[in-house]
Amino acid sequence: MSQTKQATNTGALSTLVVVFFFWGFIASSNSVFIPFCKHKFHLDQFQSQLVDFAFYLAYYVGALGLFAYGAFGGKDLVGKWGYKKSIVYGLLFSAIGAAAMIIAVNANTFTGMLVGLFIVALGFSLQQTAAQPFAIVLGDPSTGASRVNLAGGINSFGTSIGPIVVAFALFGSAAAITDDQIAALSLSKVVILYTAVGILFLAAAAMFHFSKKVPPGISEEKIEPANNALYLLLIMTGVLIIMFVPIFSSYKIDASTLTDAARHELETTRLKWLFGALATVVVGLLYANFKAQKNENGWGAMKYPQLVLGMLALFVYVGAEVAIGSNLGELLKQADFGSIPSSKIAPYISMYWGSMMIGRWTGAISAFEFKSQTNKILTVIVPLVAFGIVIGVNSIAQYDMSPLYMYIVCIFIQIVAFLISQDKPAKTLFIFSLIGLISMLVGVFTKGNIAIYAFLTGGIACSIMWPCIFALSIAGIGKYTTQGAAFLIMMILGGGIIPPIQGKLSDFLQSSHLDTPGYGIHNSFFVPVFCFAYILVFAIAVKGILKKQGINYEETEVAGDINKINLKLKWILLLQG
Repeated sequence: MSQTKQATNTGALSTLVVVFFFWGFIASSNSVFIPFCKHKFHLDQFQSQLVDFAFYLAYYVGALGLFAYGAFGGKDLVGKWGYKKSIVYGLLFSAIGAAAMIIAVNANTFTGMLVGLFIVALGFSLQQTAAQPFAIVLGDPSTGASRVNLAGGINSFGTSIGPIVVAFALFGSAAAITDDQIAALSLSKVVILYTAVGILFLAAAAMFHFSKKVPPGISEEKIEPANNALYLLLIMTGVLIIMFVPIFSSYKIDASTLTDAARHELETTRLKWLFGALATVVVGLLYANFKAQKNENGWGAMKYPQLVLGMLALFVYVGAEVAIGSNLGELLKQADFGSIPSSKIAPYISMYWGSMMIGRWTGAISAFEFKSQTNKILTVIVPLVAFGIVIGVNSIAQYDMSPLYMYIVCIFIQIVAFLISQDKPAKTLFIFSLIGLISMLVGVFTKGNIAIYAFLTGGIACSIMWPCIFALSIAGIGKYTTQGAAFLIMMILGGGIIPPIQGKLSDFLQSSHLDTPGYGIHNSFFVPVFCFAYILVFAIAVKGILKKQGINYEETEVAGDINKINLKLKWILLLQG
């Protein structure tokens, strides 16, 4: 006797899709907001990257707070509240952040805007933690992957639309304006933008709260304590604070009064502290795994080397993804890269984030379990259609997209990469990290359109990395899977540390090459070079680590079983746009 399938709650799903859209919308729009703030508030490249620092730090703080509650209380806070209330609370947090942003804009304070963005993203971290079970229970479990895929696809569309809408909100039109004109612009349209966003957050929260069709999703499952891991993360957090304090304090110095040599020395000191912050994360995680190998008590999931190395891989992946997009605007301003003003970078930023949308839509094809031949055909068609959408949306916004028509060559490279990868996580990660590494090197050692295309290809490389890293990292960790997932989500912190490092490296290099405009920002792209290099090493090393544990991830049977689970996570975990 066949069972009746559960009908999809289309109303709640529609609301969830809107939420997904704005996650991507706001995250990608930071790439336009950053160069705007740089000129509006007369910031250096490092200071402008504090937009990303505040935004992605919130994800880390939110995930760490949830983990700490579970470690001390023995229960998952999201499980205690239920996913319904968790999403409502997350939306209300984000609405408060939008209100804080409005207050800061009216006060014309950059620091206040950072606080507002932090609160918005803190709400996002809670929403994303609860969104996966919500998407699955909105209908029949057998179609859960499709709903998650739909929401993820809309999220990626948001990453493509965000830069365009925000550019109009900030600059008023698609017409070019100078940096001096940017500095004189009114912020009134930012108020309108965040008022609209805040209202949407409240409306979505109300819809979730009053919906009687959405189950509460409460879970009373006990959480295995991992106190040693918690203490280490808290210590790492404290050390990171110590590393950033002298950097922020150094900005009390009026750099205009210093000699060129003194300014270079100041930038050197600041960069050392930033590398210290990076070393804190790397050394801390490696130390955790080292200690866990000797005595696993209290370390939880950190006793697994694939997880710890995967945490570092996710850290640098998010860092590279965000850093490329956030520093691209400054690069495009340089004479060797077209002298494109900040008010005209939206189509390039849109194409960068759109490249990730193209890759994610292509990667989603496997979720529908088509026949092999159909998969191959769609792997060719879907990226071309998605590319056309990015071009079309920008054209409607009256941007000249002709300089980006030939970028279709890079899309064909992506198509070939997908066909070769055969939907195997380790192989896919290896191929796409190699594409990222090569494209960054090409970008660093060339100029003009070739370099621009190369850096945009970084979006193609990043598009499919999250689910691959995530799946390989949690493979074989059994009952620690949920805890391991929480650790991985904390590594979104990379988006808050890597971009400032690249920004400060740009300032440092430029301070020693004052007679060569653009030298600093161009060569700062060596940062994502090293990020992709590590991911490449991880893709190679993790296969051996898993094999020692009796796990061959590329075997058909094993990969198939894991893939069925991972398809339900796939697009929720791709949301780092």
